[in-house]
Amino acid sequence: MTTTSNGAVGSPAALPSSVEPLETLRAWGWDDQRAIEFEPLAEAGLWPARVVAQHRGLWLVVGANGEAFTSPTGRLRHRADEGDLPSVGDWVGCLSSSHDGDARMDLVLARRSMFRRKAAGSRLAAQVVAANVDTIFVATPFNGDLNERRLERYVAMSRESGAEPAVLLTKADLADADTRDSTARLETELRVRVVAISSRTGVGLDLVSPWFSAGKTLALVGSSGVGKSTLLNRLAGQELMVTREIREDDGRGRHTTTHRELFLLANGALVLDTPGMREFGLWEAEDGVEDTFAEIAEIAVGCRFADCSHKFEPGCAVQAAVARGRLDQARLKAYGRLTRELADQPKPAARREKDRQFGRAVRHASAERMARKRYPG
Repeated sequence: MTTTSNGAVGSPAALPSSVEPLETLRAWGWDDQRAIEFEPLAEAGLWPARVVAQHRGLWLVVGANGEAFTSPTGRLRHRADEGDLPSVGDWVGCLSSSHDGDARMDLVLARRSMFRRKAAGSRLAAQVVAANVDTIFVATPFNGDLNERRLERYVAMSRESGAEPAVLLTKADLADADTRDSTARLETELRVRVVAISSRTGVGLDLVSPWFSAGKTLALVGSSGVGKSTLLNRLAGQELMVTREIREDDGRGRHTTTHRELFLLANGALVLDTPGMREFGLWEAEDGVEDTFAEIAEIAVGCRFADCSHKFEPGCAVQAAVARGRLDQARLKAYGRLTRELADQPKPAARREKDRQFGRAVRHASAERMARKRYPG
């Protein structure tokens, strides 16, 4: 992959009209495995498309014959939970209208990755932020607003999504200190790649650009004003998303992106820009949390009790590690906060059924054990 002198990896691709329909799909990430999976659906009259944007109840998709606005069929709305409705990055099966109207989305193809969060507000539901992404860049500013607890939360959900997580420390040119020590420490703690960058000066962009290769889908996530849109514009070599200058009083950017959108760059990379999220609640991220705090899980093997809460139990190896300075107390508190947040969430129907099956198996085994005690042999 090549970049321009200003760090750009290419502007949004405008596919020529001579491009074959199949090549149009491939440009947006379609592959042979997807084609095989879709064959039965094509026989039923559906055609594949990728969701590239959503605007107030209408979904913009790209199919073999170009862009079209669509909406879910009643059947799809009825079958889907809120988190299962089409999201940007999804591949969907569409039906053409028999009355020259808008096409309709009838189903969502199996997702290879899914970045979710707890829906904003008090209601208990999931919101899909990005689907079928290869790499998720968690962007956070380095200029005095580096919130490690928020960063841990984003990395945990990124891991849970099935995509590769990476951290971008943006606005490195405004940092008061050398970024190398912080970058190395965060890489060790989070066990992901961490890169300090500046969209204004171009620092670090040479380290980021190799991710932006043809056929790969990448997502930029983070809080409001961390510089995601500015980074996207810099990598694309032109203004794709409107940005605003940072505030002079606190060095923070102003929220600019208002909707999620997938862009096809000229070099073939696909980049999904997302609005800043003021609330970011975890959702079904047990494995992601455990992997993000892997050092605690490794130390906990030495605890006296298997169900140790790492608070007050005797023989707790984790608390002993904190006392010896081997483990950061703030990391342990953050781990406890996230695990409690997940424990308070209602379990999905599939997991409840799995738990019921496990409970029945335990009760059955217990009954058999008692029977053997009563009737030896």
